[in-house]
Amino acid sequence: MKNIKTEITKLHYQRNPKGILYEFLKFCSTFYGFGSGLKNFLYDKKILKPKRVKAFVISVGNMTTGGVGKTPVVSEIAKYLISQGKKVAIVSRGYGGRLSNRKINMISDGLIIFFDALQAGDEPYWLAENTPGCYVFTCRNRFLAAKYAVESFGVEYIILDDGFQHRKLYRNLDIVLMDSVKGFGNEELLPAGPLREGPEALERIDKFVVVSKSTKHETAEKVAQIMQKRLKIPTSVCRTEPDYVYNIKTGQRLMEGVPVTAMCAIGQPEQFYDFLKNYDVKDTKTFDDHHQYTPIDIVDITGTIITTEKDAVKLARFDRDNIYALRLKTVINAEELLK
Repeated sequence: MKNIKTEITKLHYQRNPKGILYEFLKFCSTFYGFGSGLKNFLYDKKILKPKRVKAFVISVGNMTTGGVGKTPVVSEIAKYLISQGKKVAIVSRGYGGRLSNRKINMISDGLIIFFDALQAGDEPYWLAENTPGCYVFTCRNRFLAAKYAVESFGVEYIILDDGFQHRKLYRNLDIVLMDSVKGFGNEELLPAGPLREGPEALERIDKFVVVSKSTKHETAEKVAQIMQKRLKIPTSVCRTEPDYVYNIKTGQRLMEGVPVTAMCAIGQPEQFYDFLKNYDVKDTKTFDDHHQYTPIDIVDITGTIITTEKDAVKLARFDRDNIYALRLKTVINAEELLK
């Protein structure tokens, strides 16, 4: 199963994919496109209407599958609003967590985190841990969670983490992110390509952000200029780059050049590995996105492990003192983005 998923992901980002598997997936994309297009048609023609809450709703999402870098951007927007004295809640679907997302789960009230990463899901937990002063909720029905946050806690701003395709909740601002290197991949709909929606979705975007996961950002700047001309909407660049590596138990920083095993379970693992060029990476271990780690996953690794902060929140419960996490810097002008 994992090999098939890997092969499909490769097809998603090939310029001119070919083969029996691709042709079969393209056939399946016809049905996916019909369902996605019908949903968008019904909302665009106001046959279906999104529900509103008494708060300013910001959606941060993307057009493709895989990790583009939404979660740190959500956190940066929330931190900016909190610095302006606003009451803010982040609402996530809670994918990958053990809590039932059929009900509303308060992961954090801005002061206390009530669940661990296994229960909450790695992304909601990371948001709770890295966005002090912000409420974090998970629920499959984002409207109910947003309504609860507003009515119970007086929240003024709701930020939807990965909310672009969730049209049931009305939003005041739709921000869409795109990876500067991978773009929209082969520009085919799922499962033949990485696109969650067809070109009709481009009309809903209010602000577009090109995410640069590199130490050099010239490519992203050029892509942003191209996309702004193409979409005719405000487009900016989010710079994501390595900061430092630290022990997840002690906080001690790791010197560059030491031999390590790099391990992660994220949407775009190769970009994480590229960030570790200053270390002697002897081996890499890649798991499916949102993988729930067990001790057997790391039992054979004797040396230093470097992982992502998203993975670190799930590995912290293990009795190992050799696990380090890469801290990333996310640089984005949240004030300009919200204008």
